[in-house]
Amino acid sequence: MSMTLPAAAVFVPRGKRPSIWVVLPVLFLVGLSLLPLLYVGMKTWEAGWREALHLLWRPFVWGLMRNTLALMAGVTVACALIGLSLAWLLERCDLPGRRLWGVILCLPFAMPAFVSGFTWVSLSPRFEGLGGAILVMSLSKYPLVFLPVAATLRNLDTSLEESARTLGQNRWGVFFRITLPLLWPSILGGSLLIALHMLVEFGALSILGLQTFTTAIYQQFELEFSNANAAMLSAVLLVMCLSMLWLELKVRGSGRHVRIGQGVARRAAPLTMGALMPVGQLYCLLLAVLGSGIPLAMLAYWLKVGSSAAFPVADITRALLTSLSVSLGGAGLSLLLALPVSLLVVRYRGHLAIWAERLPYLLHALPGLVIALTLVFFALHYVPALYQTTGLLLLAYALLFLPLAQAPVRTALTKAAPQLEEAARTLGASPFSAFCRVTLPIIFPALAAAFALVFLDAMKELTATLLLSPTGMTTLATEVWAHTANVEFAAAAPYAALLVLVSGLPVYILTTRMYLNRA
Repeated sequence: MSMTLPAAAVFVPRGKRPSIWVVLPVLFLVGLSLLPLLYVGMKTWEAGWREALHLLWRPFVWGLMRNTLALMAGVTVACALIGLSLAWLLERCDLPGRRLWGVILCLPFAMPAFVSGFTWVSLSPRFEGLGGAILVMSLSKYPLVFLPVAATLRNLDTSLEESARTLGQNRWGVFFRITLPLLWPSILGGSLLIALHMLVEFGALSILGLQTFTTAIYQQFELEFSNANAAMLSAVLLVMCLSMLWLELKVRGSGRHVRIGQGVARRAAPLTMGALMPVGQLYCLLLAVLGSGIPLAMLAYWLKVGSSAAFPVADITRALLTSLSVSLGGAGLSLLLALPVSLLVVRYRGHLAIWAERLPYLLHALPGLVIALTLVFFALHYVPALYQTTGLLLLAYALLFLPLAQAPVRTALTKAAPQLEEAARTLGASPFSAFCRVTLPIIFPALAAAFALVFLDAMKELTATLLLSPTGMTTLATEVWAHTANVEFAAAAPYAALLVLVSGLPVYILTTRMYLNRA
């Protein structure tokens, strides 16, 4: 006999309090997440409101604002148009080879943005500046819109569109009245994520020579040693990021698209392109060449030039091993912190659980540069022994990538019924032992996925690594940035190639499974 219990009865144990090993990490993370706000507030208070306004009310700051907003708007709109058009072309049209195109057109997602910037700048200095930055970043980020929109189109119930056609709507009317509203959550979600990335992007924009808030903050701190200026610019950037976060939550929660009834699980008949077939093929070919063809070709060229001149195997190996070690450590720490946060959110109530639920969104909105500056300040003033240690860098990674780790862990925990742990406890097991022996094996695949996601992003992390890494430590990302800043393109190529290889393999496997193995 089976019985379906209400969600609250399954996932929210009444009358029970979370264990101390769940509460302490959550309190630790809540405190850390508030440190950037405290840091910016302290610096503003020390400078005084008059000095703060003097630092902010300058043509220099308005120029940064103009560049940042222009970049954000240009890249977001371009990515939304490219992602929507590609998703429609590959999911709803009879384009030959569309499954293979789906794999090829996702390859830019595997290349870190600062690597793409390095390849384009090494091709010609004309790609420096705002126009080049919009081009390069759009070609790097459009998969963030393309992938969710394509997945939505693939799973969309076609009966709604067919009903509209029977009521006299033509194809354009069906698209604008029925299909597009159903795609809006995916389009807006991906677009707002891209906009947030543009606000906090540093490496690619530094290489492309575009001054934004992130590059200016780094220069103020690292080159001019001005904590006050850096803090004031961080305050503006923080307000912009939190505004984008509020907009994302507002858009995501403002409406729901639901149906009464389950509908029929079948795919829409592909639209015949006819004379437009060559245009569609040319469009995909152009995006493939610009998005991955030219960057990979330039990378191969500089790799060949560098190999013929000098190939420092020892330095490359050292940077690779350092990147692997700190990325593995950051992924492990992120997972250890994400697990208690997810447990508290899924299984318990109270104000702390609410804070823990909002925590990933707050951390997601904080630029890596602001987190790094905050950790530098508090380490120097309160824990000097922690400054310029690997531990401080791993802590920054955990703060930056906690949302990536928590999402799959939380989803898996919602499917692991706590009654299984209760049964183990009736047999004499302690709460911690019951969790480790019963629930942990159930959620292990999600833990592995979360670990892989954080590891891949940590391999490409640049801003926090530049500010927090111990003296003499080099990673693949920092070596690419340092050599490119000195216009040493051939020297940067081996490090960039290794980054692309490490990042490209899981992306290739994911897209291959999505398109080539699809029924």
